[in-house]
Amino acid sequence: MLDKERLRKNLDEVIWNIEQARIAVSEHHIVKLVTVGKYTDIKNIETLYELGQRAFGENQVQQLEERTVALEALPLEWHFIGTLQKNKINKLIDIDPFLMQSIDSLDLALAIDERLERKERTMNCLLQINSAREESKSGVPPEEAKDIYQEILERCSNIKLKGVMSIGAHTEDQAIVQESFEQTYQIYDSLQPDGATVCSMGMSGDYELAISCGSNLVRIGSALFK
Repeated sequence: MLDKERLRKNLDEVIWNIEQARIAVSEHHIVKLVTVGKYTDIKNIETLYELGQRAFGENQVQQLEERTVALEALPLEWHFIGTLQKNKINKLIDIDPFLMQSIDSLDLALAIDERLERKERTMNCLLQINSAREESKSGVPPEEAKDIYQEILERCSNIKLKGVMSIGAHTEDQAIVQESFEQTYQIYDSLQPDGATVCSMGMSGDYELAISCGSNLVRIGSALFK
């Protein structure tokens, strides 16, 4: 557990960096910060809430469930950002996150939509794009992303697609990382006429670069909990 002053310092630093990167794009460019709580404890999440942070993300359905229950007294905005196994779909629907960021195939979208239909529910989601083209990453290939996005819109009436998400290339070469972000942003830009409003790119190691490429939602964990 970190003390409040350490968390305050880390949060201020991240927000300052986001602001600098955001304003460099445009003073009208708004960026949402989602705190990734994967490696931290509930007390730190409570402290960040006291410091003004509201949006939190989890990679695992089990942990998301535990934390939404433990912190249900707080008006937090929960995001699911991990790979979703089909046997966890019902549980995720019951948790009812603000945004599910990681639909990584048409097959998964159809499975989620079917369960949503049964439960008479809807869910806000993003399509995950593997712009880095790395086997270790989930997501649809960039060249198929627009078609898959539109097919989900047409076939999955219970999924409310809000935009796209991707993870930057895993390399020290900033040019390659930037290229992967730019590709995701171009796809997002082409989907705005279809109602896309969220371009989720950037984590602790590359969020400033992601914002410079057009990201309007960043997912930060270790930079806040160092």
